[in-house]
Amino acid sequence: MVKGALKNLAFSLSCAWIVGCAGSSGEAEWPMWGGRPDRNWVSGATSLPVTWGAQSSNILWIAELGTIAYGCPSIQDGRIFIGTNNGKPRNPAIEGDRGIVMCLSATDGKFLWQAVHDKLSTGDAEDWKGIGICSTPCVAGNRVYYVSNRAELVCCDAEGFLDGENDGPVTSERLSGKEDADFVWMLDMRRELGVSPYQASASSPLVVGDLVFVLTGQGSDHESDKVKNPQAPSFIAVHRETGRLVWKDASPGEKIFSGQWGSPAYGMVNGKPQVAFPGGDGWLYAFEPASGTLLWKFNCKAHEEGKPKTTDQLIATPVYAGHRVLIATGRDTEHYGPGCLRAIDARGRGDVTKTAELWKWAHNDFGCSISNATVYDGLVYAVEIDGFLNCIELETGRRVWRHDLQAMVWGSPLAADGRIYVQTADGEVVVFAAGRELRILAKNSLPHTAHGTPVALGRVLYVVGESRLYAIGSEK
Repeated sequence: MVKGALKNLAFSLSCAWIVGCAGSSGEAEWPMWGGRPDRNWVSGATSLPVTWGAQSSNILWIAELGTIAYGCPSIQDGRIFIGTNNGKPRNPAIEGDRGIVMCLSATDGKFLWQAVHDKLSTGDAEDWKGIGICSTPCVAGNRVYYVSNRAELVCCDAEGFLDGENDGPVTSERLSGKEDADFVWMLDMRRELGVSPYQASASSPLVVGDLVFVLTGQGSDHESDKVKNPQAPSFIAVHRETGRLVWKDASPGEKIFSGQWGSPAYGMVNGKPQVAFPGGDGWLYAFEPASGTLLWKFNCKAHEEGKPKTTDQLIATPVYAGHRVLIATGRDTEHYGPGCLRAIDARGRGDVTKTAELWKWAHNDFGCSISNATVYDGLVYAVEIDGFLNCIELETGRRVWRHDLQAMVWGSPLAADGRIYVQTADGEVVVFAAGRELRILAKNSLPHTAHGTPVALGRVLYVVGESRLYAIGSEK
């Protein structure tokens, strides 16, 4: 691991932009993947809808995206940021396959501006056709951070060029109209760090204090299954104002199975901060955020010992809940089979594989998953990719109930307003009453809403699908 010149950077935890991330009823923003640094998908929103339909009066607005959207909306200061493709061009002059980040008005879904990224010349090997930008943006102050389809860590002005200013140091944007992105800085992780992504770059940045944390997307070669440059970093921290590299880590090295599409999480454990990265080698790594010093690591494939080996790894984002970290193993959207959900004690140091497992559900008891677990009122809600929703006691690991949704699930459960919202591959959002009793309140369908994870802010539920973003209010 190499540490940058800012090793001793002061690490402030009192950033103004974090206000509301703790899930209070007065939330004013949902600025990142999971809504807050611990990545626990819980919202303090109230008076949310339970039922809706395509013709319902509580559909506040519908915004057209591209033809696919794999990420989730991030919302702050009345603006929504979301990744998509150029399947339905907003600018007629921009044709063909591109990666797009759109900025919309949270009031009415009106299009404000967009960032446009060309496809990589390496094609499907590093930048799969048509998938657009999979990274969910992180909004911090007046800056928006995301990973482009070109494996660039990007920082934009949240206002785009609508403010009539060109924020530097990037001042030579190819597109600089009022509906274009105002790029502040970019870190090209392929060119500058030697990273080679596997088919896609998808990590969702995390901003805490002065640092941006992200997985680089470093992966194996799609033909040889070998990692071309094992020394290239998998995990990095950069300064949020300049994009300057602060530290990097290449722990997964040559053991990466395919790609690394996960996202980091941040937690306070015994009063001290740590940031956890899910590795493409199946290990979970936790670091001291300011210096990049490794605190602990856990082999999340340990349950496979004595069993047939799989290529399961960590695509899901770890979730901090006090001194615990929750994470599930999985592969991709096309693989089912046995997986594992664990609660790990984050208070240890070094290789804690044999000492830090608090509980697990594995093998035939829990299938592969690419979704975040959600902790709400002492219960863990976790989905398997083949459609089972589990309710588990956080403290003991005892399973309270399990429900078959009878459809694939890629997204994560949203907990809000005493309910659990789960979106399926069939375009249905199933609403459960939160708690120990398995109780389904409603099943709601909308056109073009397969997969995804709902987001709640204020009194509005945002549901994203392949090509549309819906804003849904309380029943009228």
